[in-house]
Amino acid sequence: MEVVNSYTVVITISVIIIMSYFFNIISEKTNIPSVLLLILSGILIKLGLDYFKIPTGDTIFGVLEILGIVGLIMIVLEASLDLELTWEKWPLIWKSFSVALLSLIGCSLVIAWFIQLTMIDDFLVALVYAVPLSVMSSAIVIPSVGELSDDKKEFMVYESTFSDILGIMYFYFLIGNLNNNDVNSVVWDVFSNIFITVILSVVVSYALVLIFQKVRTQVKLFLLIAVLLLLYSIGKLFHLSSLLIILIFGLVLNNHSVFFRGKLAKLIHLPSIKSILHNFHLVTIESAFVVRTFFFVIFGITIDLSSLLDMEVLILSVAIVIVLFLVRGIFIWIFKRRNLTPEIWISPRGLITILLFFAIPTAIQTDSFNSGILLYTILITSVIMALALIAKGKHLEPVDSMHDYWMEVDKQIESIPEKEKHKVPEELIEDEPSQEEEEEEIPPKEEPKRPPREIL
Repeated sequence: MEVVNSYTVVITISVIIIMSYFFNIISEKTNIPSVLLLILSGILIKLGLDYFKIPTGDTIFGVLEILGIVGLIMIVLEASLDLELTWEKWPLIWKSFSVALLSLIGCSLVIAWFIQLTMIDDFLVALVYAVPLSVMSSAIVIPSVGELSDDKKEFMVYESTFSDILGIMYFYFLIGNLNNNDVNSVVWDVFSNIFITVILSVVVSYALVLIFQKVRTQVKLFLLIAVLLLLYSIGKLFHLSSLLIILIFGLVLNNHSVFFRGKLAKLIHLPSIKSILHNFHLVTIESAFVVRTFFFVIFGITIDLSSLLDMEVLILSVAIVIVLFLVRGIFIWIFKRRNLTPEIWISPRGLITILLFFAIPTAIQTDSFNSGILLYTILITSVIMALALIAKGKHLEPVDSMHDYWMEVDKQIESIPEKEKHKVPEELIEDEPSQEEEEEEIPPKEEPKRPPREIL
């Protein structure tokens, strides 16, 4: 019997999606990131393919890159549709942005120096390899922080999203300027790129919201996704930070009352916008789930297990992880000062790390950097995050603290005088109508009496 055919492929795809669904349930119950289970599934599939001597081929890396791009777009879009822009949240936004930016720059410089000492002599090339390791993965953070309090969850969503966007901009900026020694030209390229991308993103976001609210066909959500994928890809061809287009569109759609004010408010139809927002949110969640599932499973298939047996690779990976948590921990302490757990331990590497690593140009690729460092860094940071979330629990108060709380309540009740215990609070006493109000009351109209029915 033929091992690989159309039916076995469909069966495999279906089983992977079903397994991923149960992995999410396990993750919610245990706080173990589902990403680890997906990567482990990919490793087991690879062992099965090797057992049946089924070649994977080089095309699987192309599939991995495409899934990574689509997954990145859907994950950032999903995150932006959950973010609310209000003045009350402004401190949270700028603090998370500052932590993401400074952690990215600090980690990349320290790791690049470390890589230069151990593996790669050229500092700029070492910096290109260090940037993917310095980017926090929103693909792992966003699905994993649902049980945290709202302020902690929003901080992590903002920080991981900013880390993705800034990390991609930083990476492609380095690649585009490796041979450029003119500092003024480099600075101009950076600021002009950001300025053009932001202006373009705002204009495109307004246009898409106004256009798609008037689309009356039922099939329009995947059309909108296709437009966003098109805009993202075109932006990348022109070396723009096109992930900003996705982020700003999601923010404009979810915060339409903020962006459409005054005369602009008359241009939108609220029922249509709310319907698009609700349905689009569901589609992005489902799409991100599927793409994320296959990305990490295929990544598990591509892993070279022999690299995990190298003790030097393990030691280097542990050193890099220590740098990541130490540098980020300093900046979180500077901006938050208190109540730092568990977010100080939530710093996983994942989809962006893998995607940027595969995007390193062949001209500067080197065999001296072992890809096992990538896998170890992802695994160690994910395990640390899982342990921190498990230790944090589900927001349940400890039994001892609740017992002390109710003992204190009992003491306060006992200290109240007996008369006060039975006194009805004033806010519960209905105001009695005054005499003038009683006189002004109109008596109810009496219903006219029906005449007695005549007896025939």
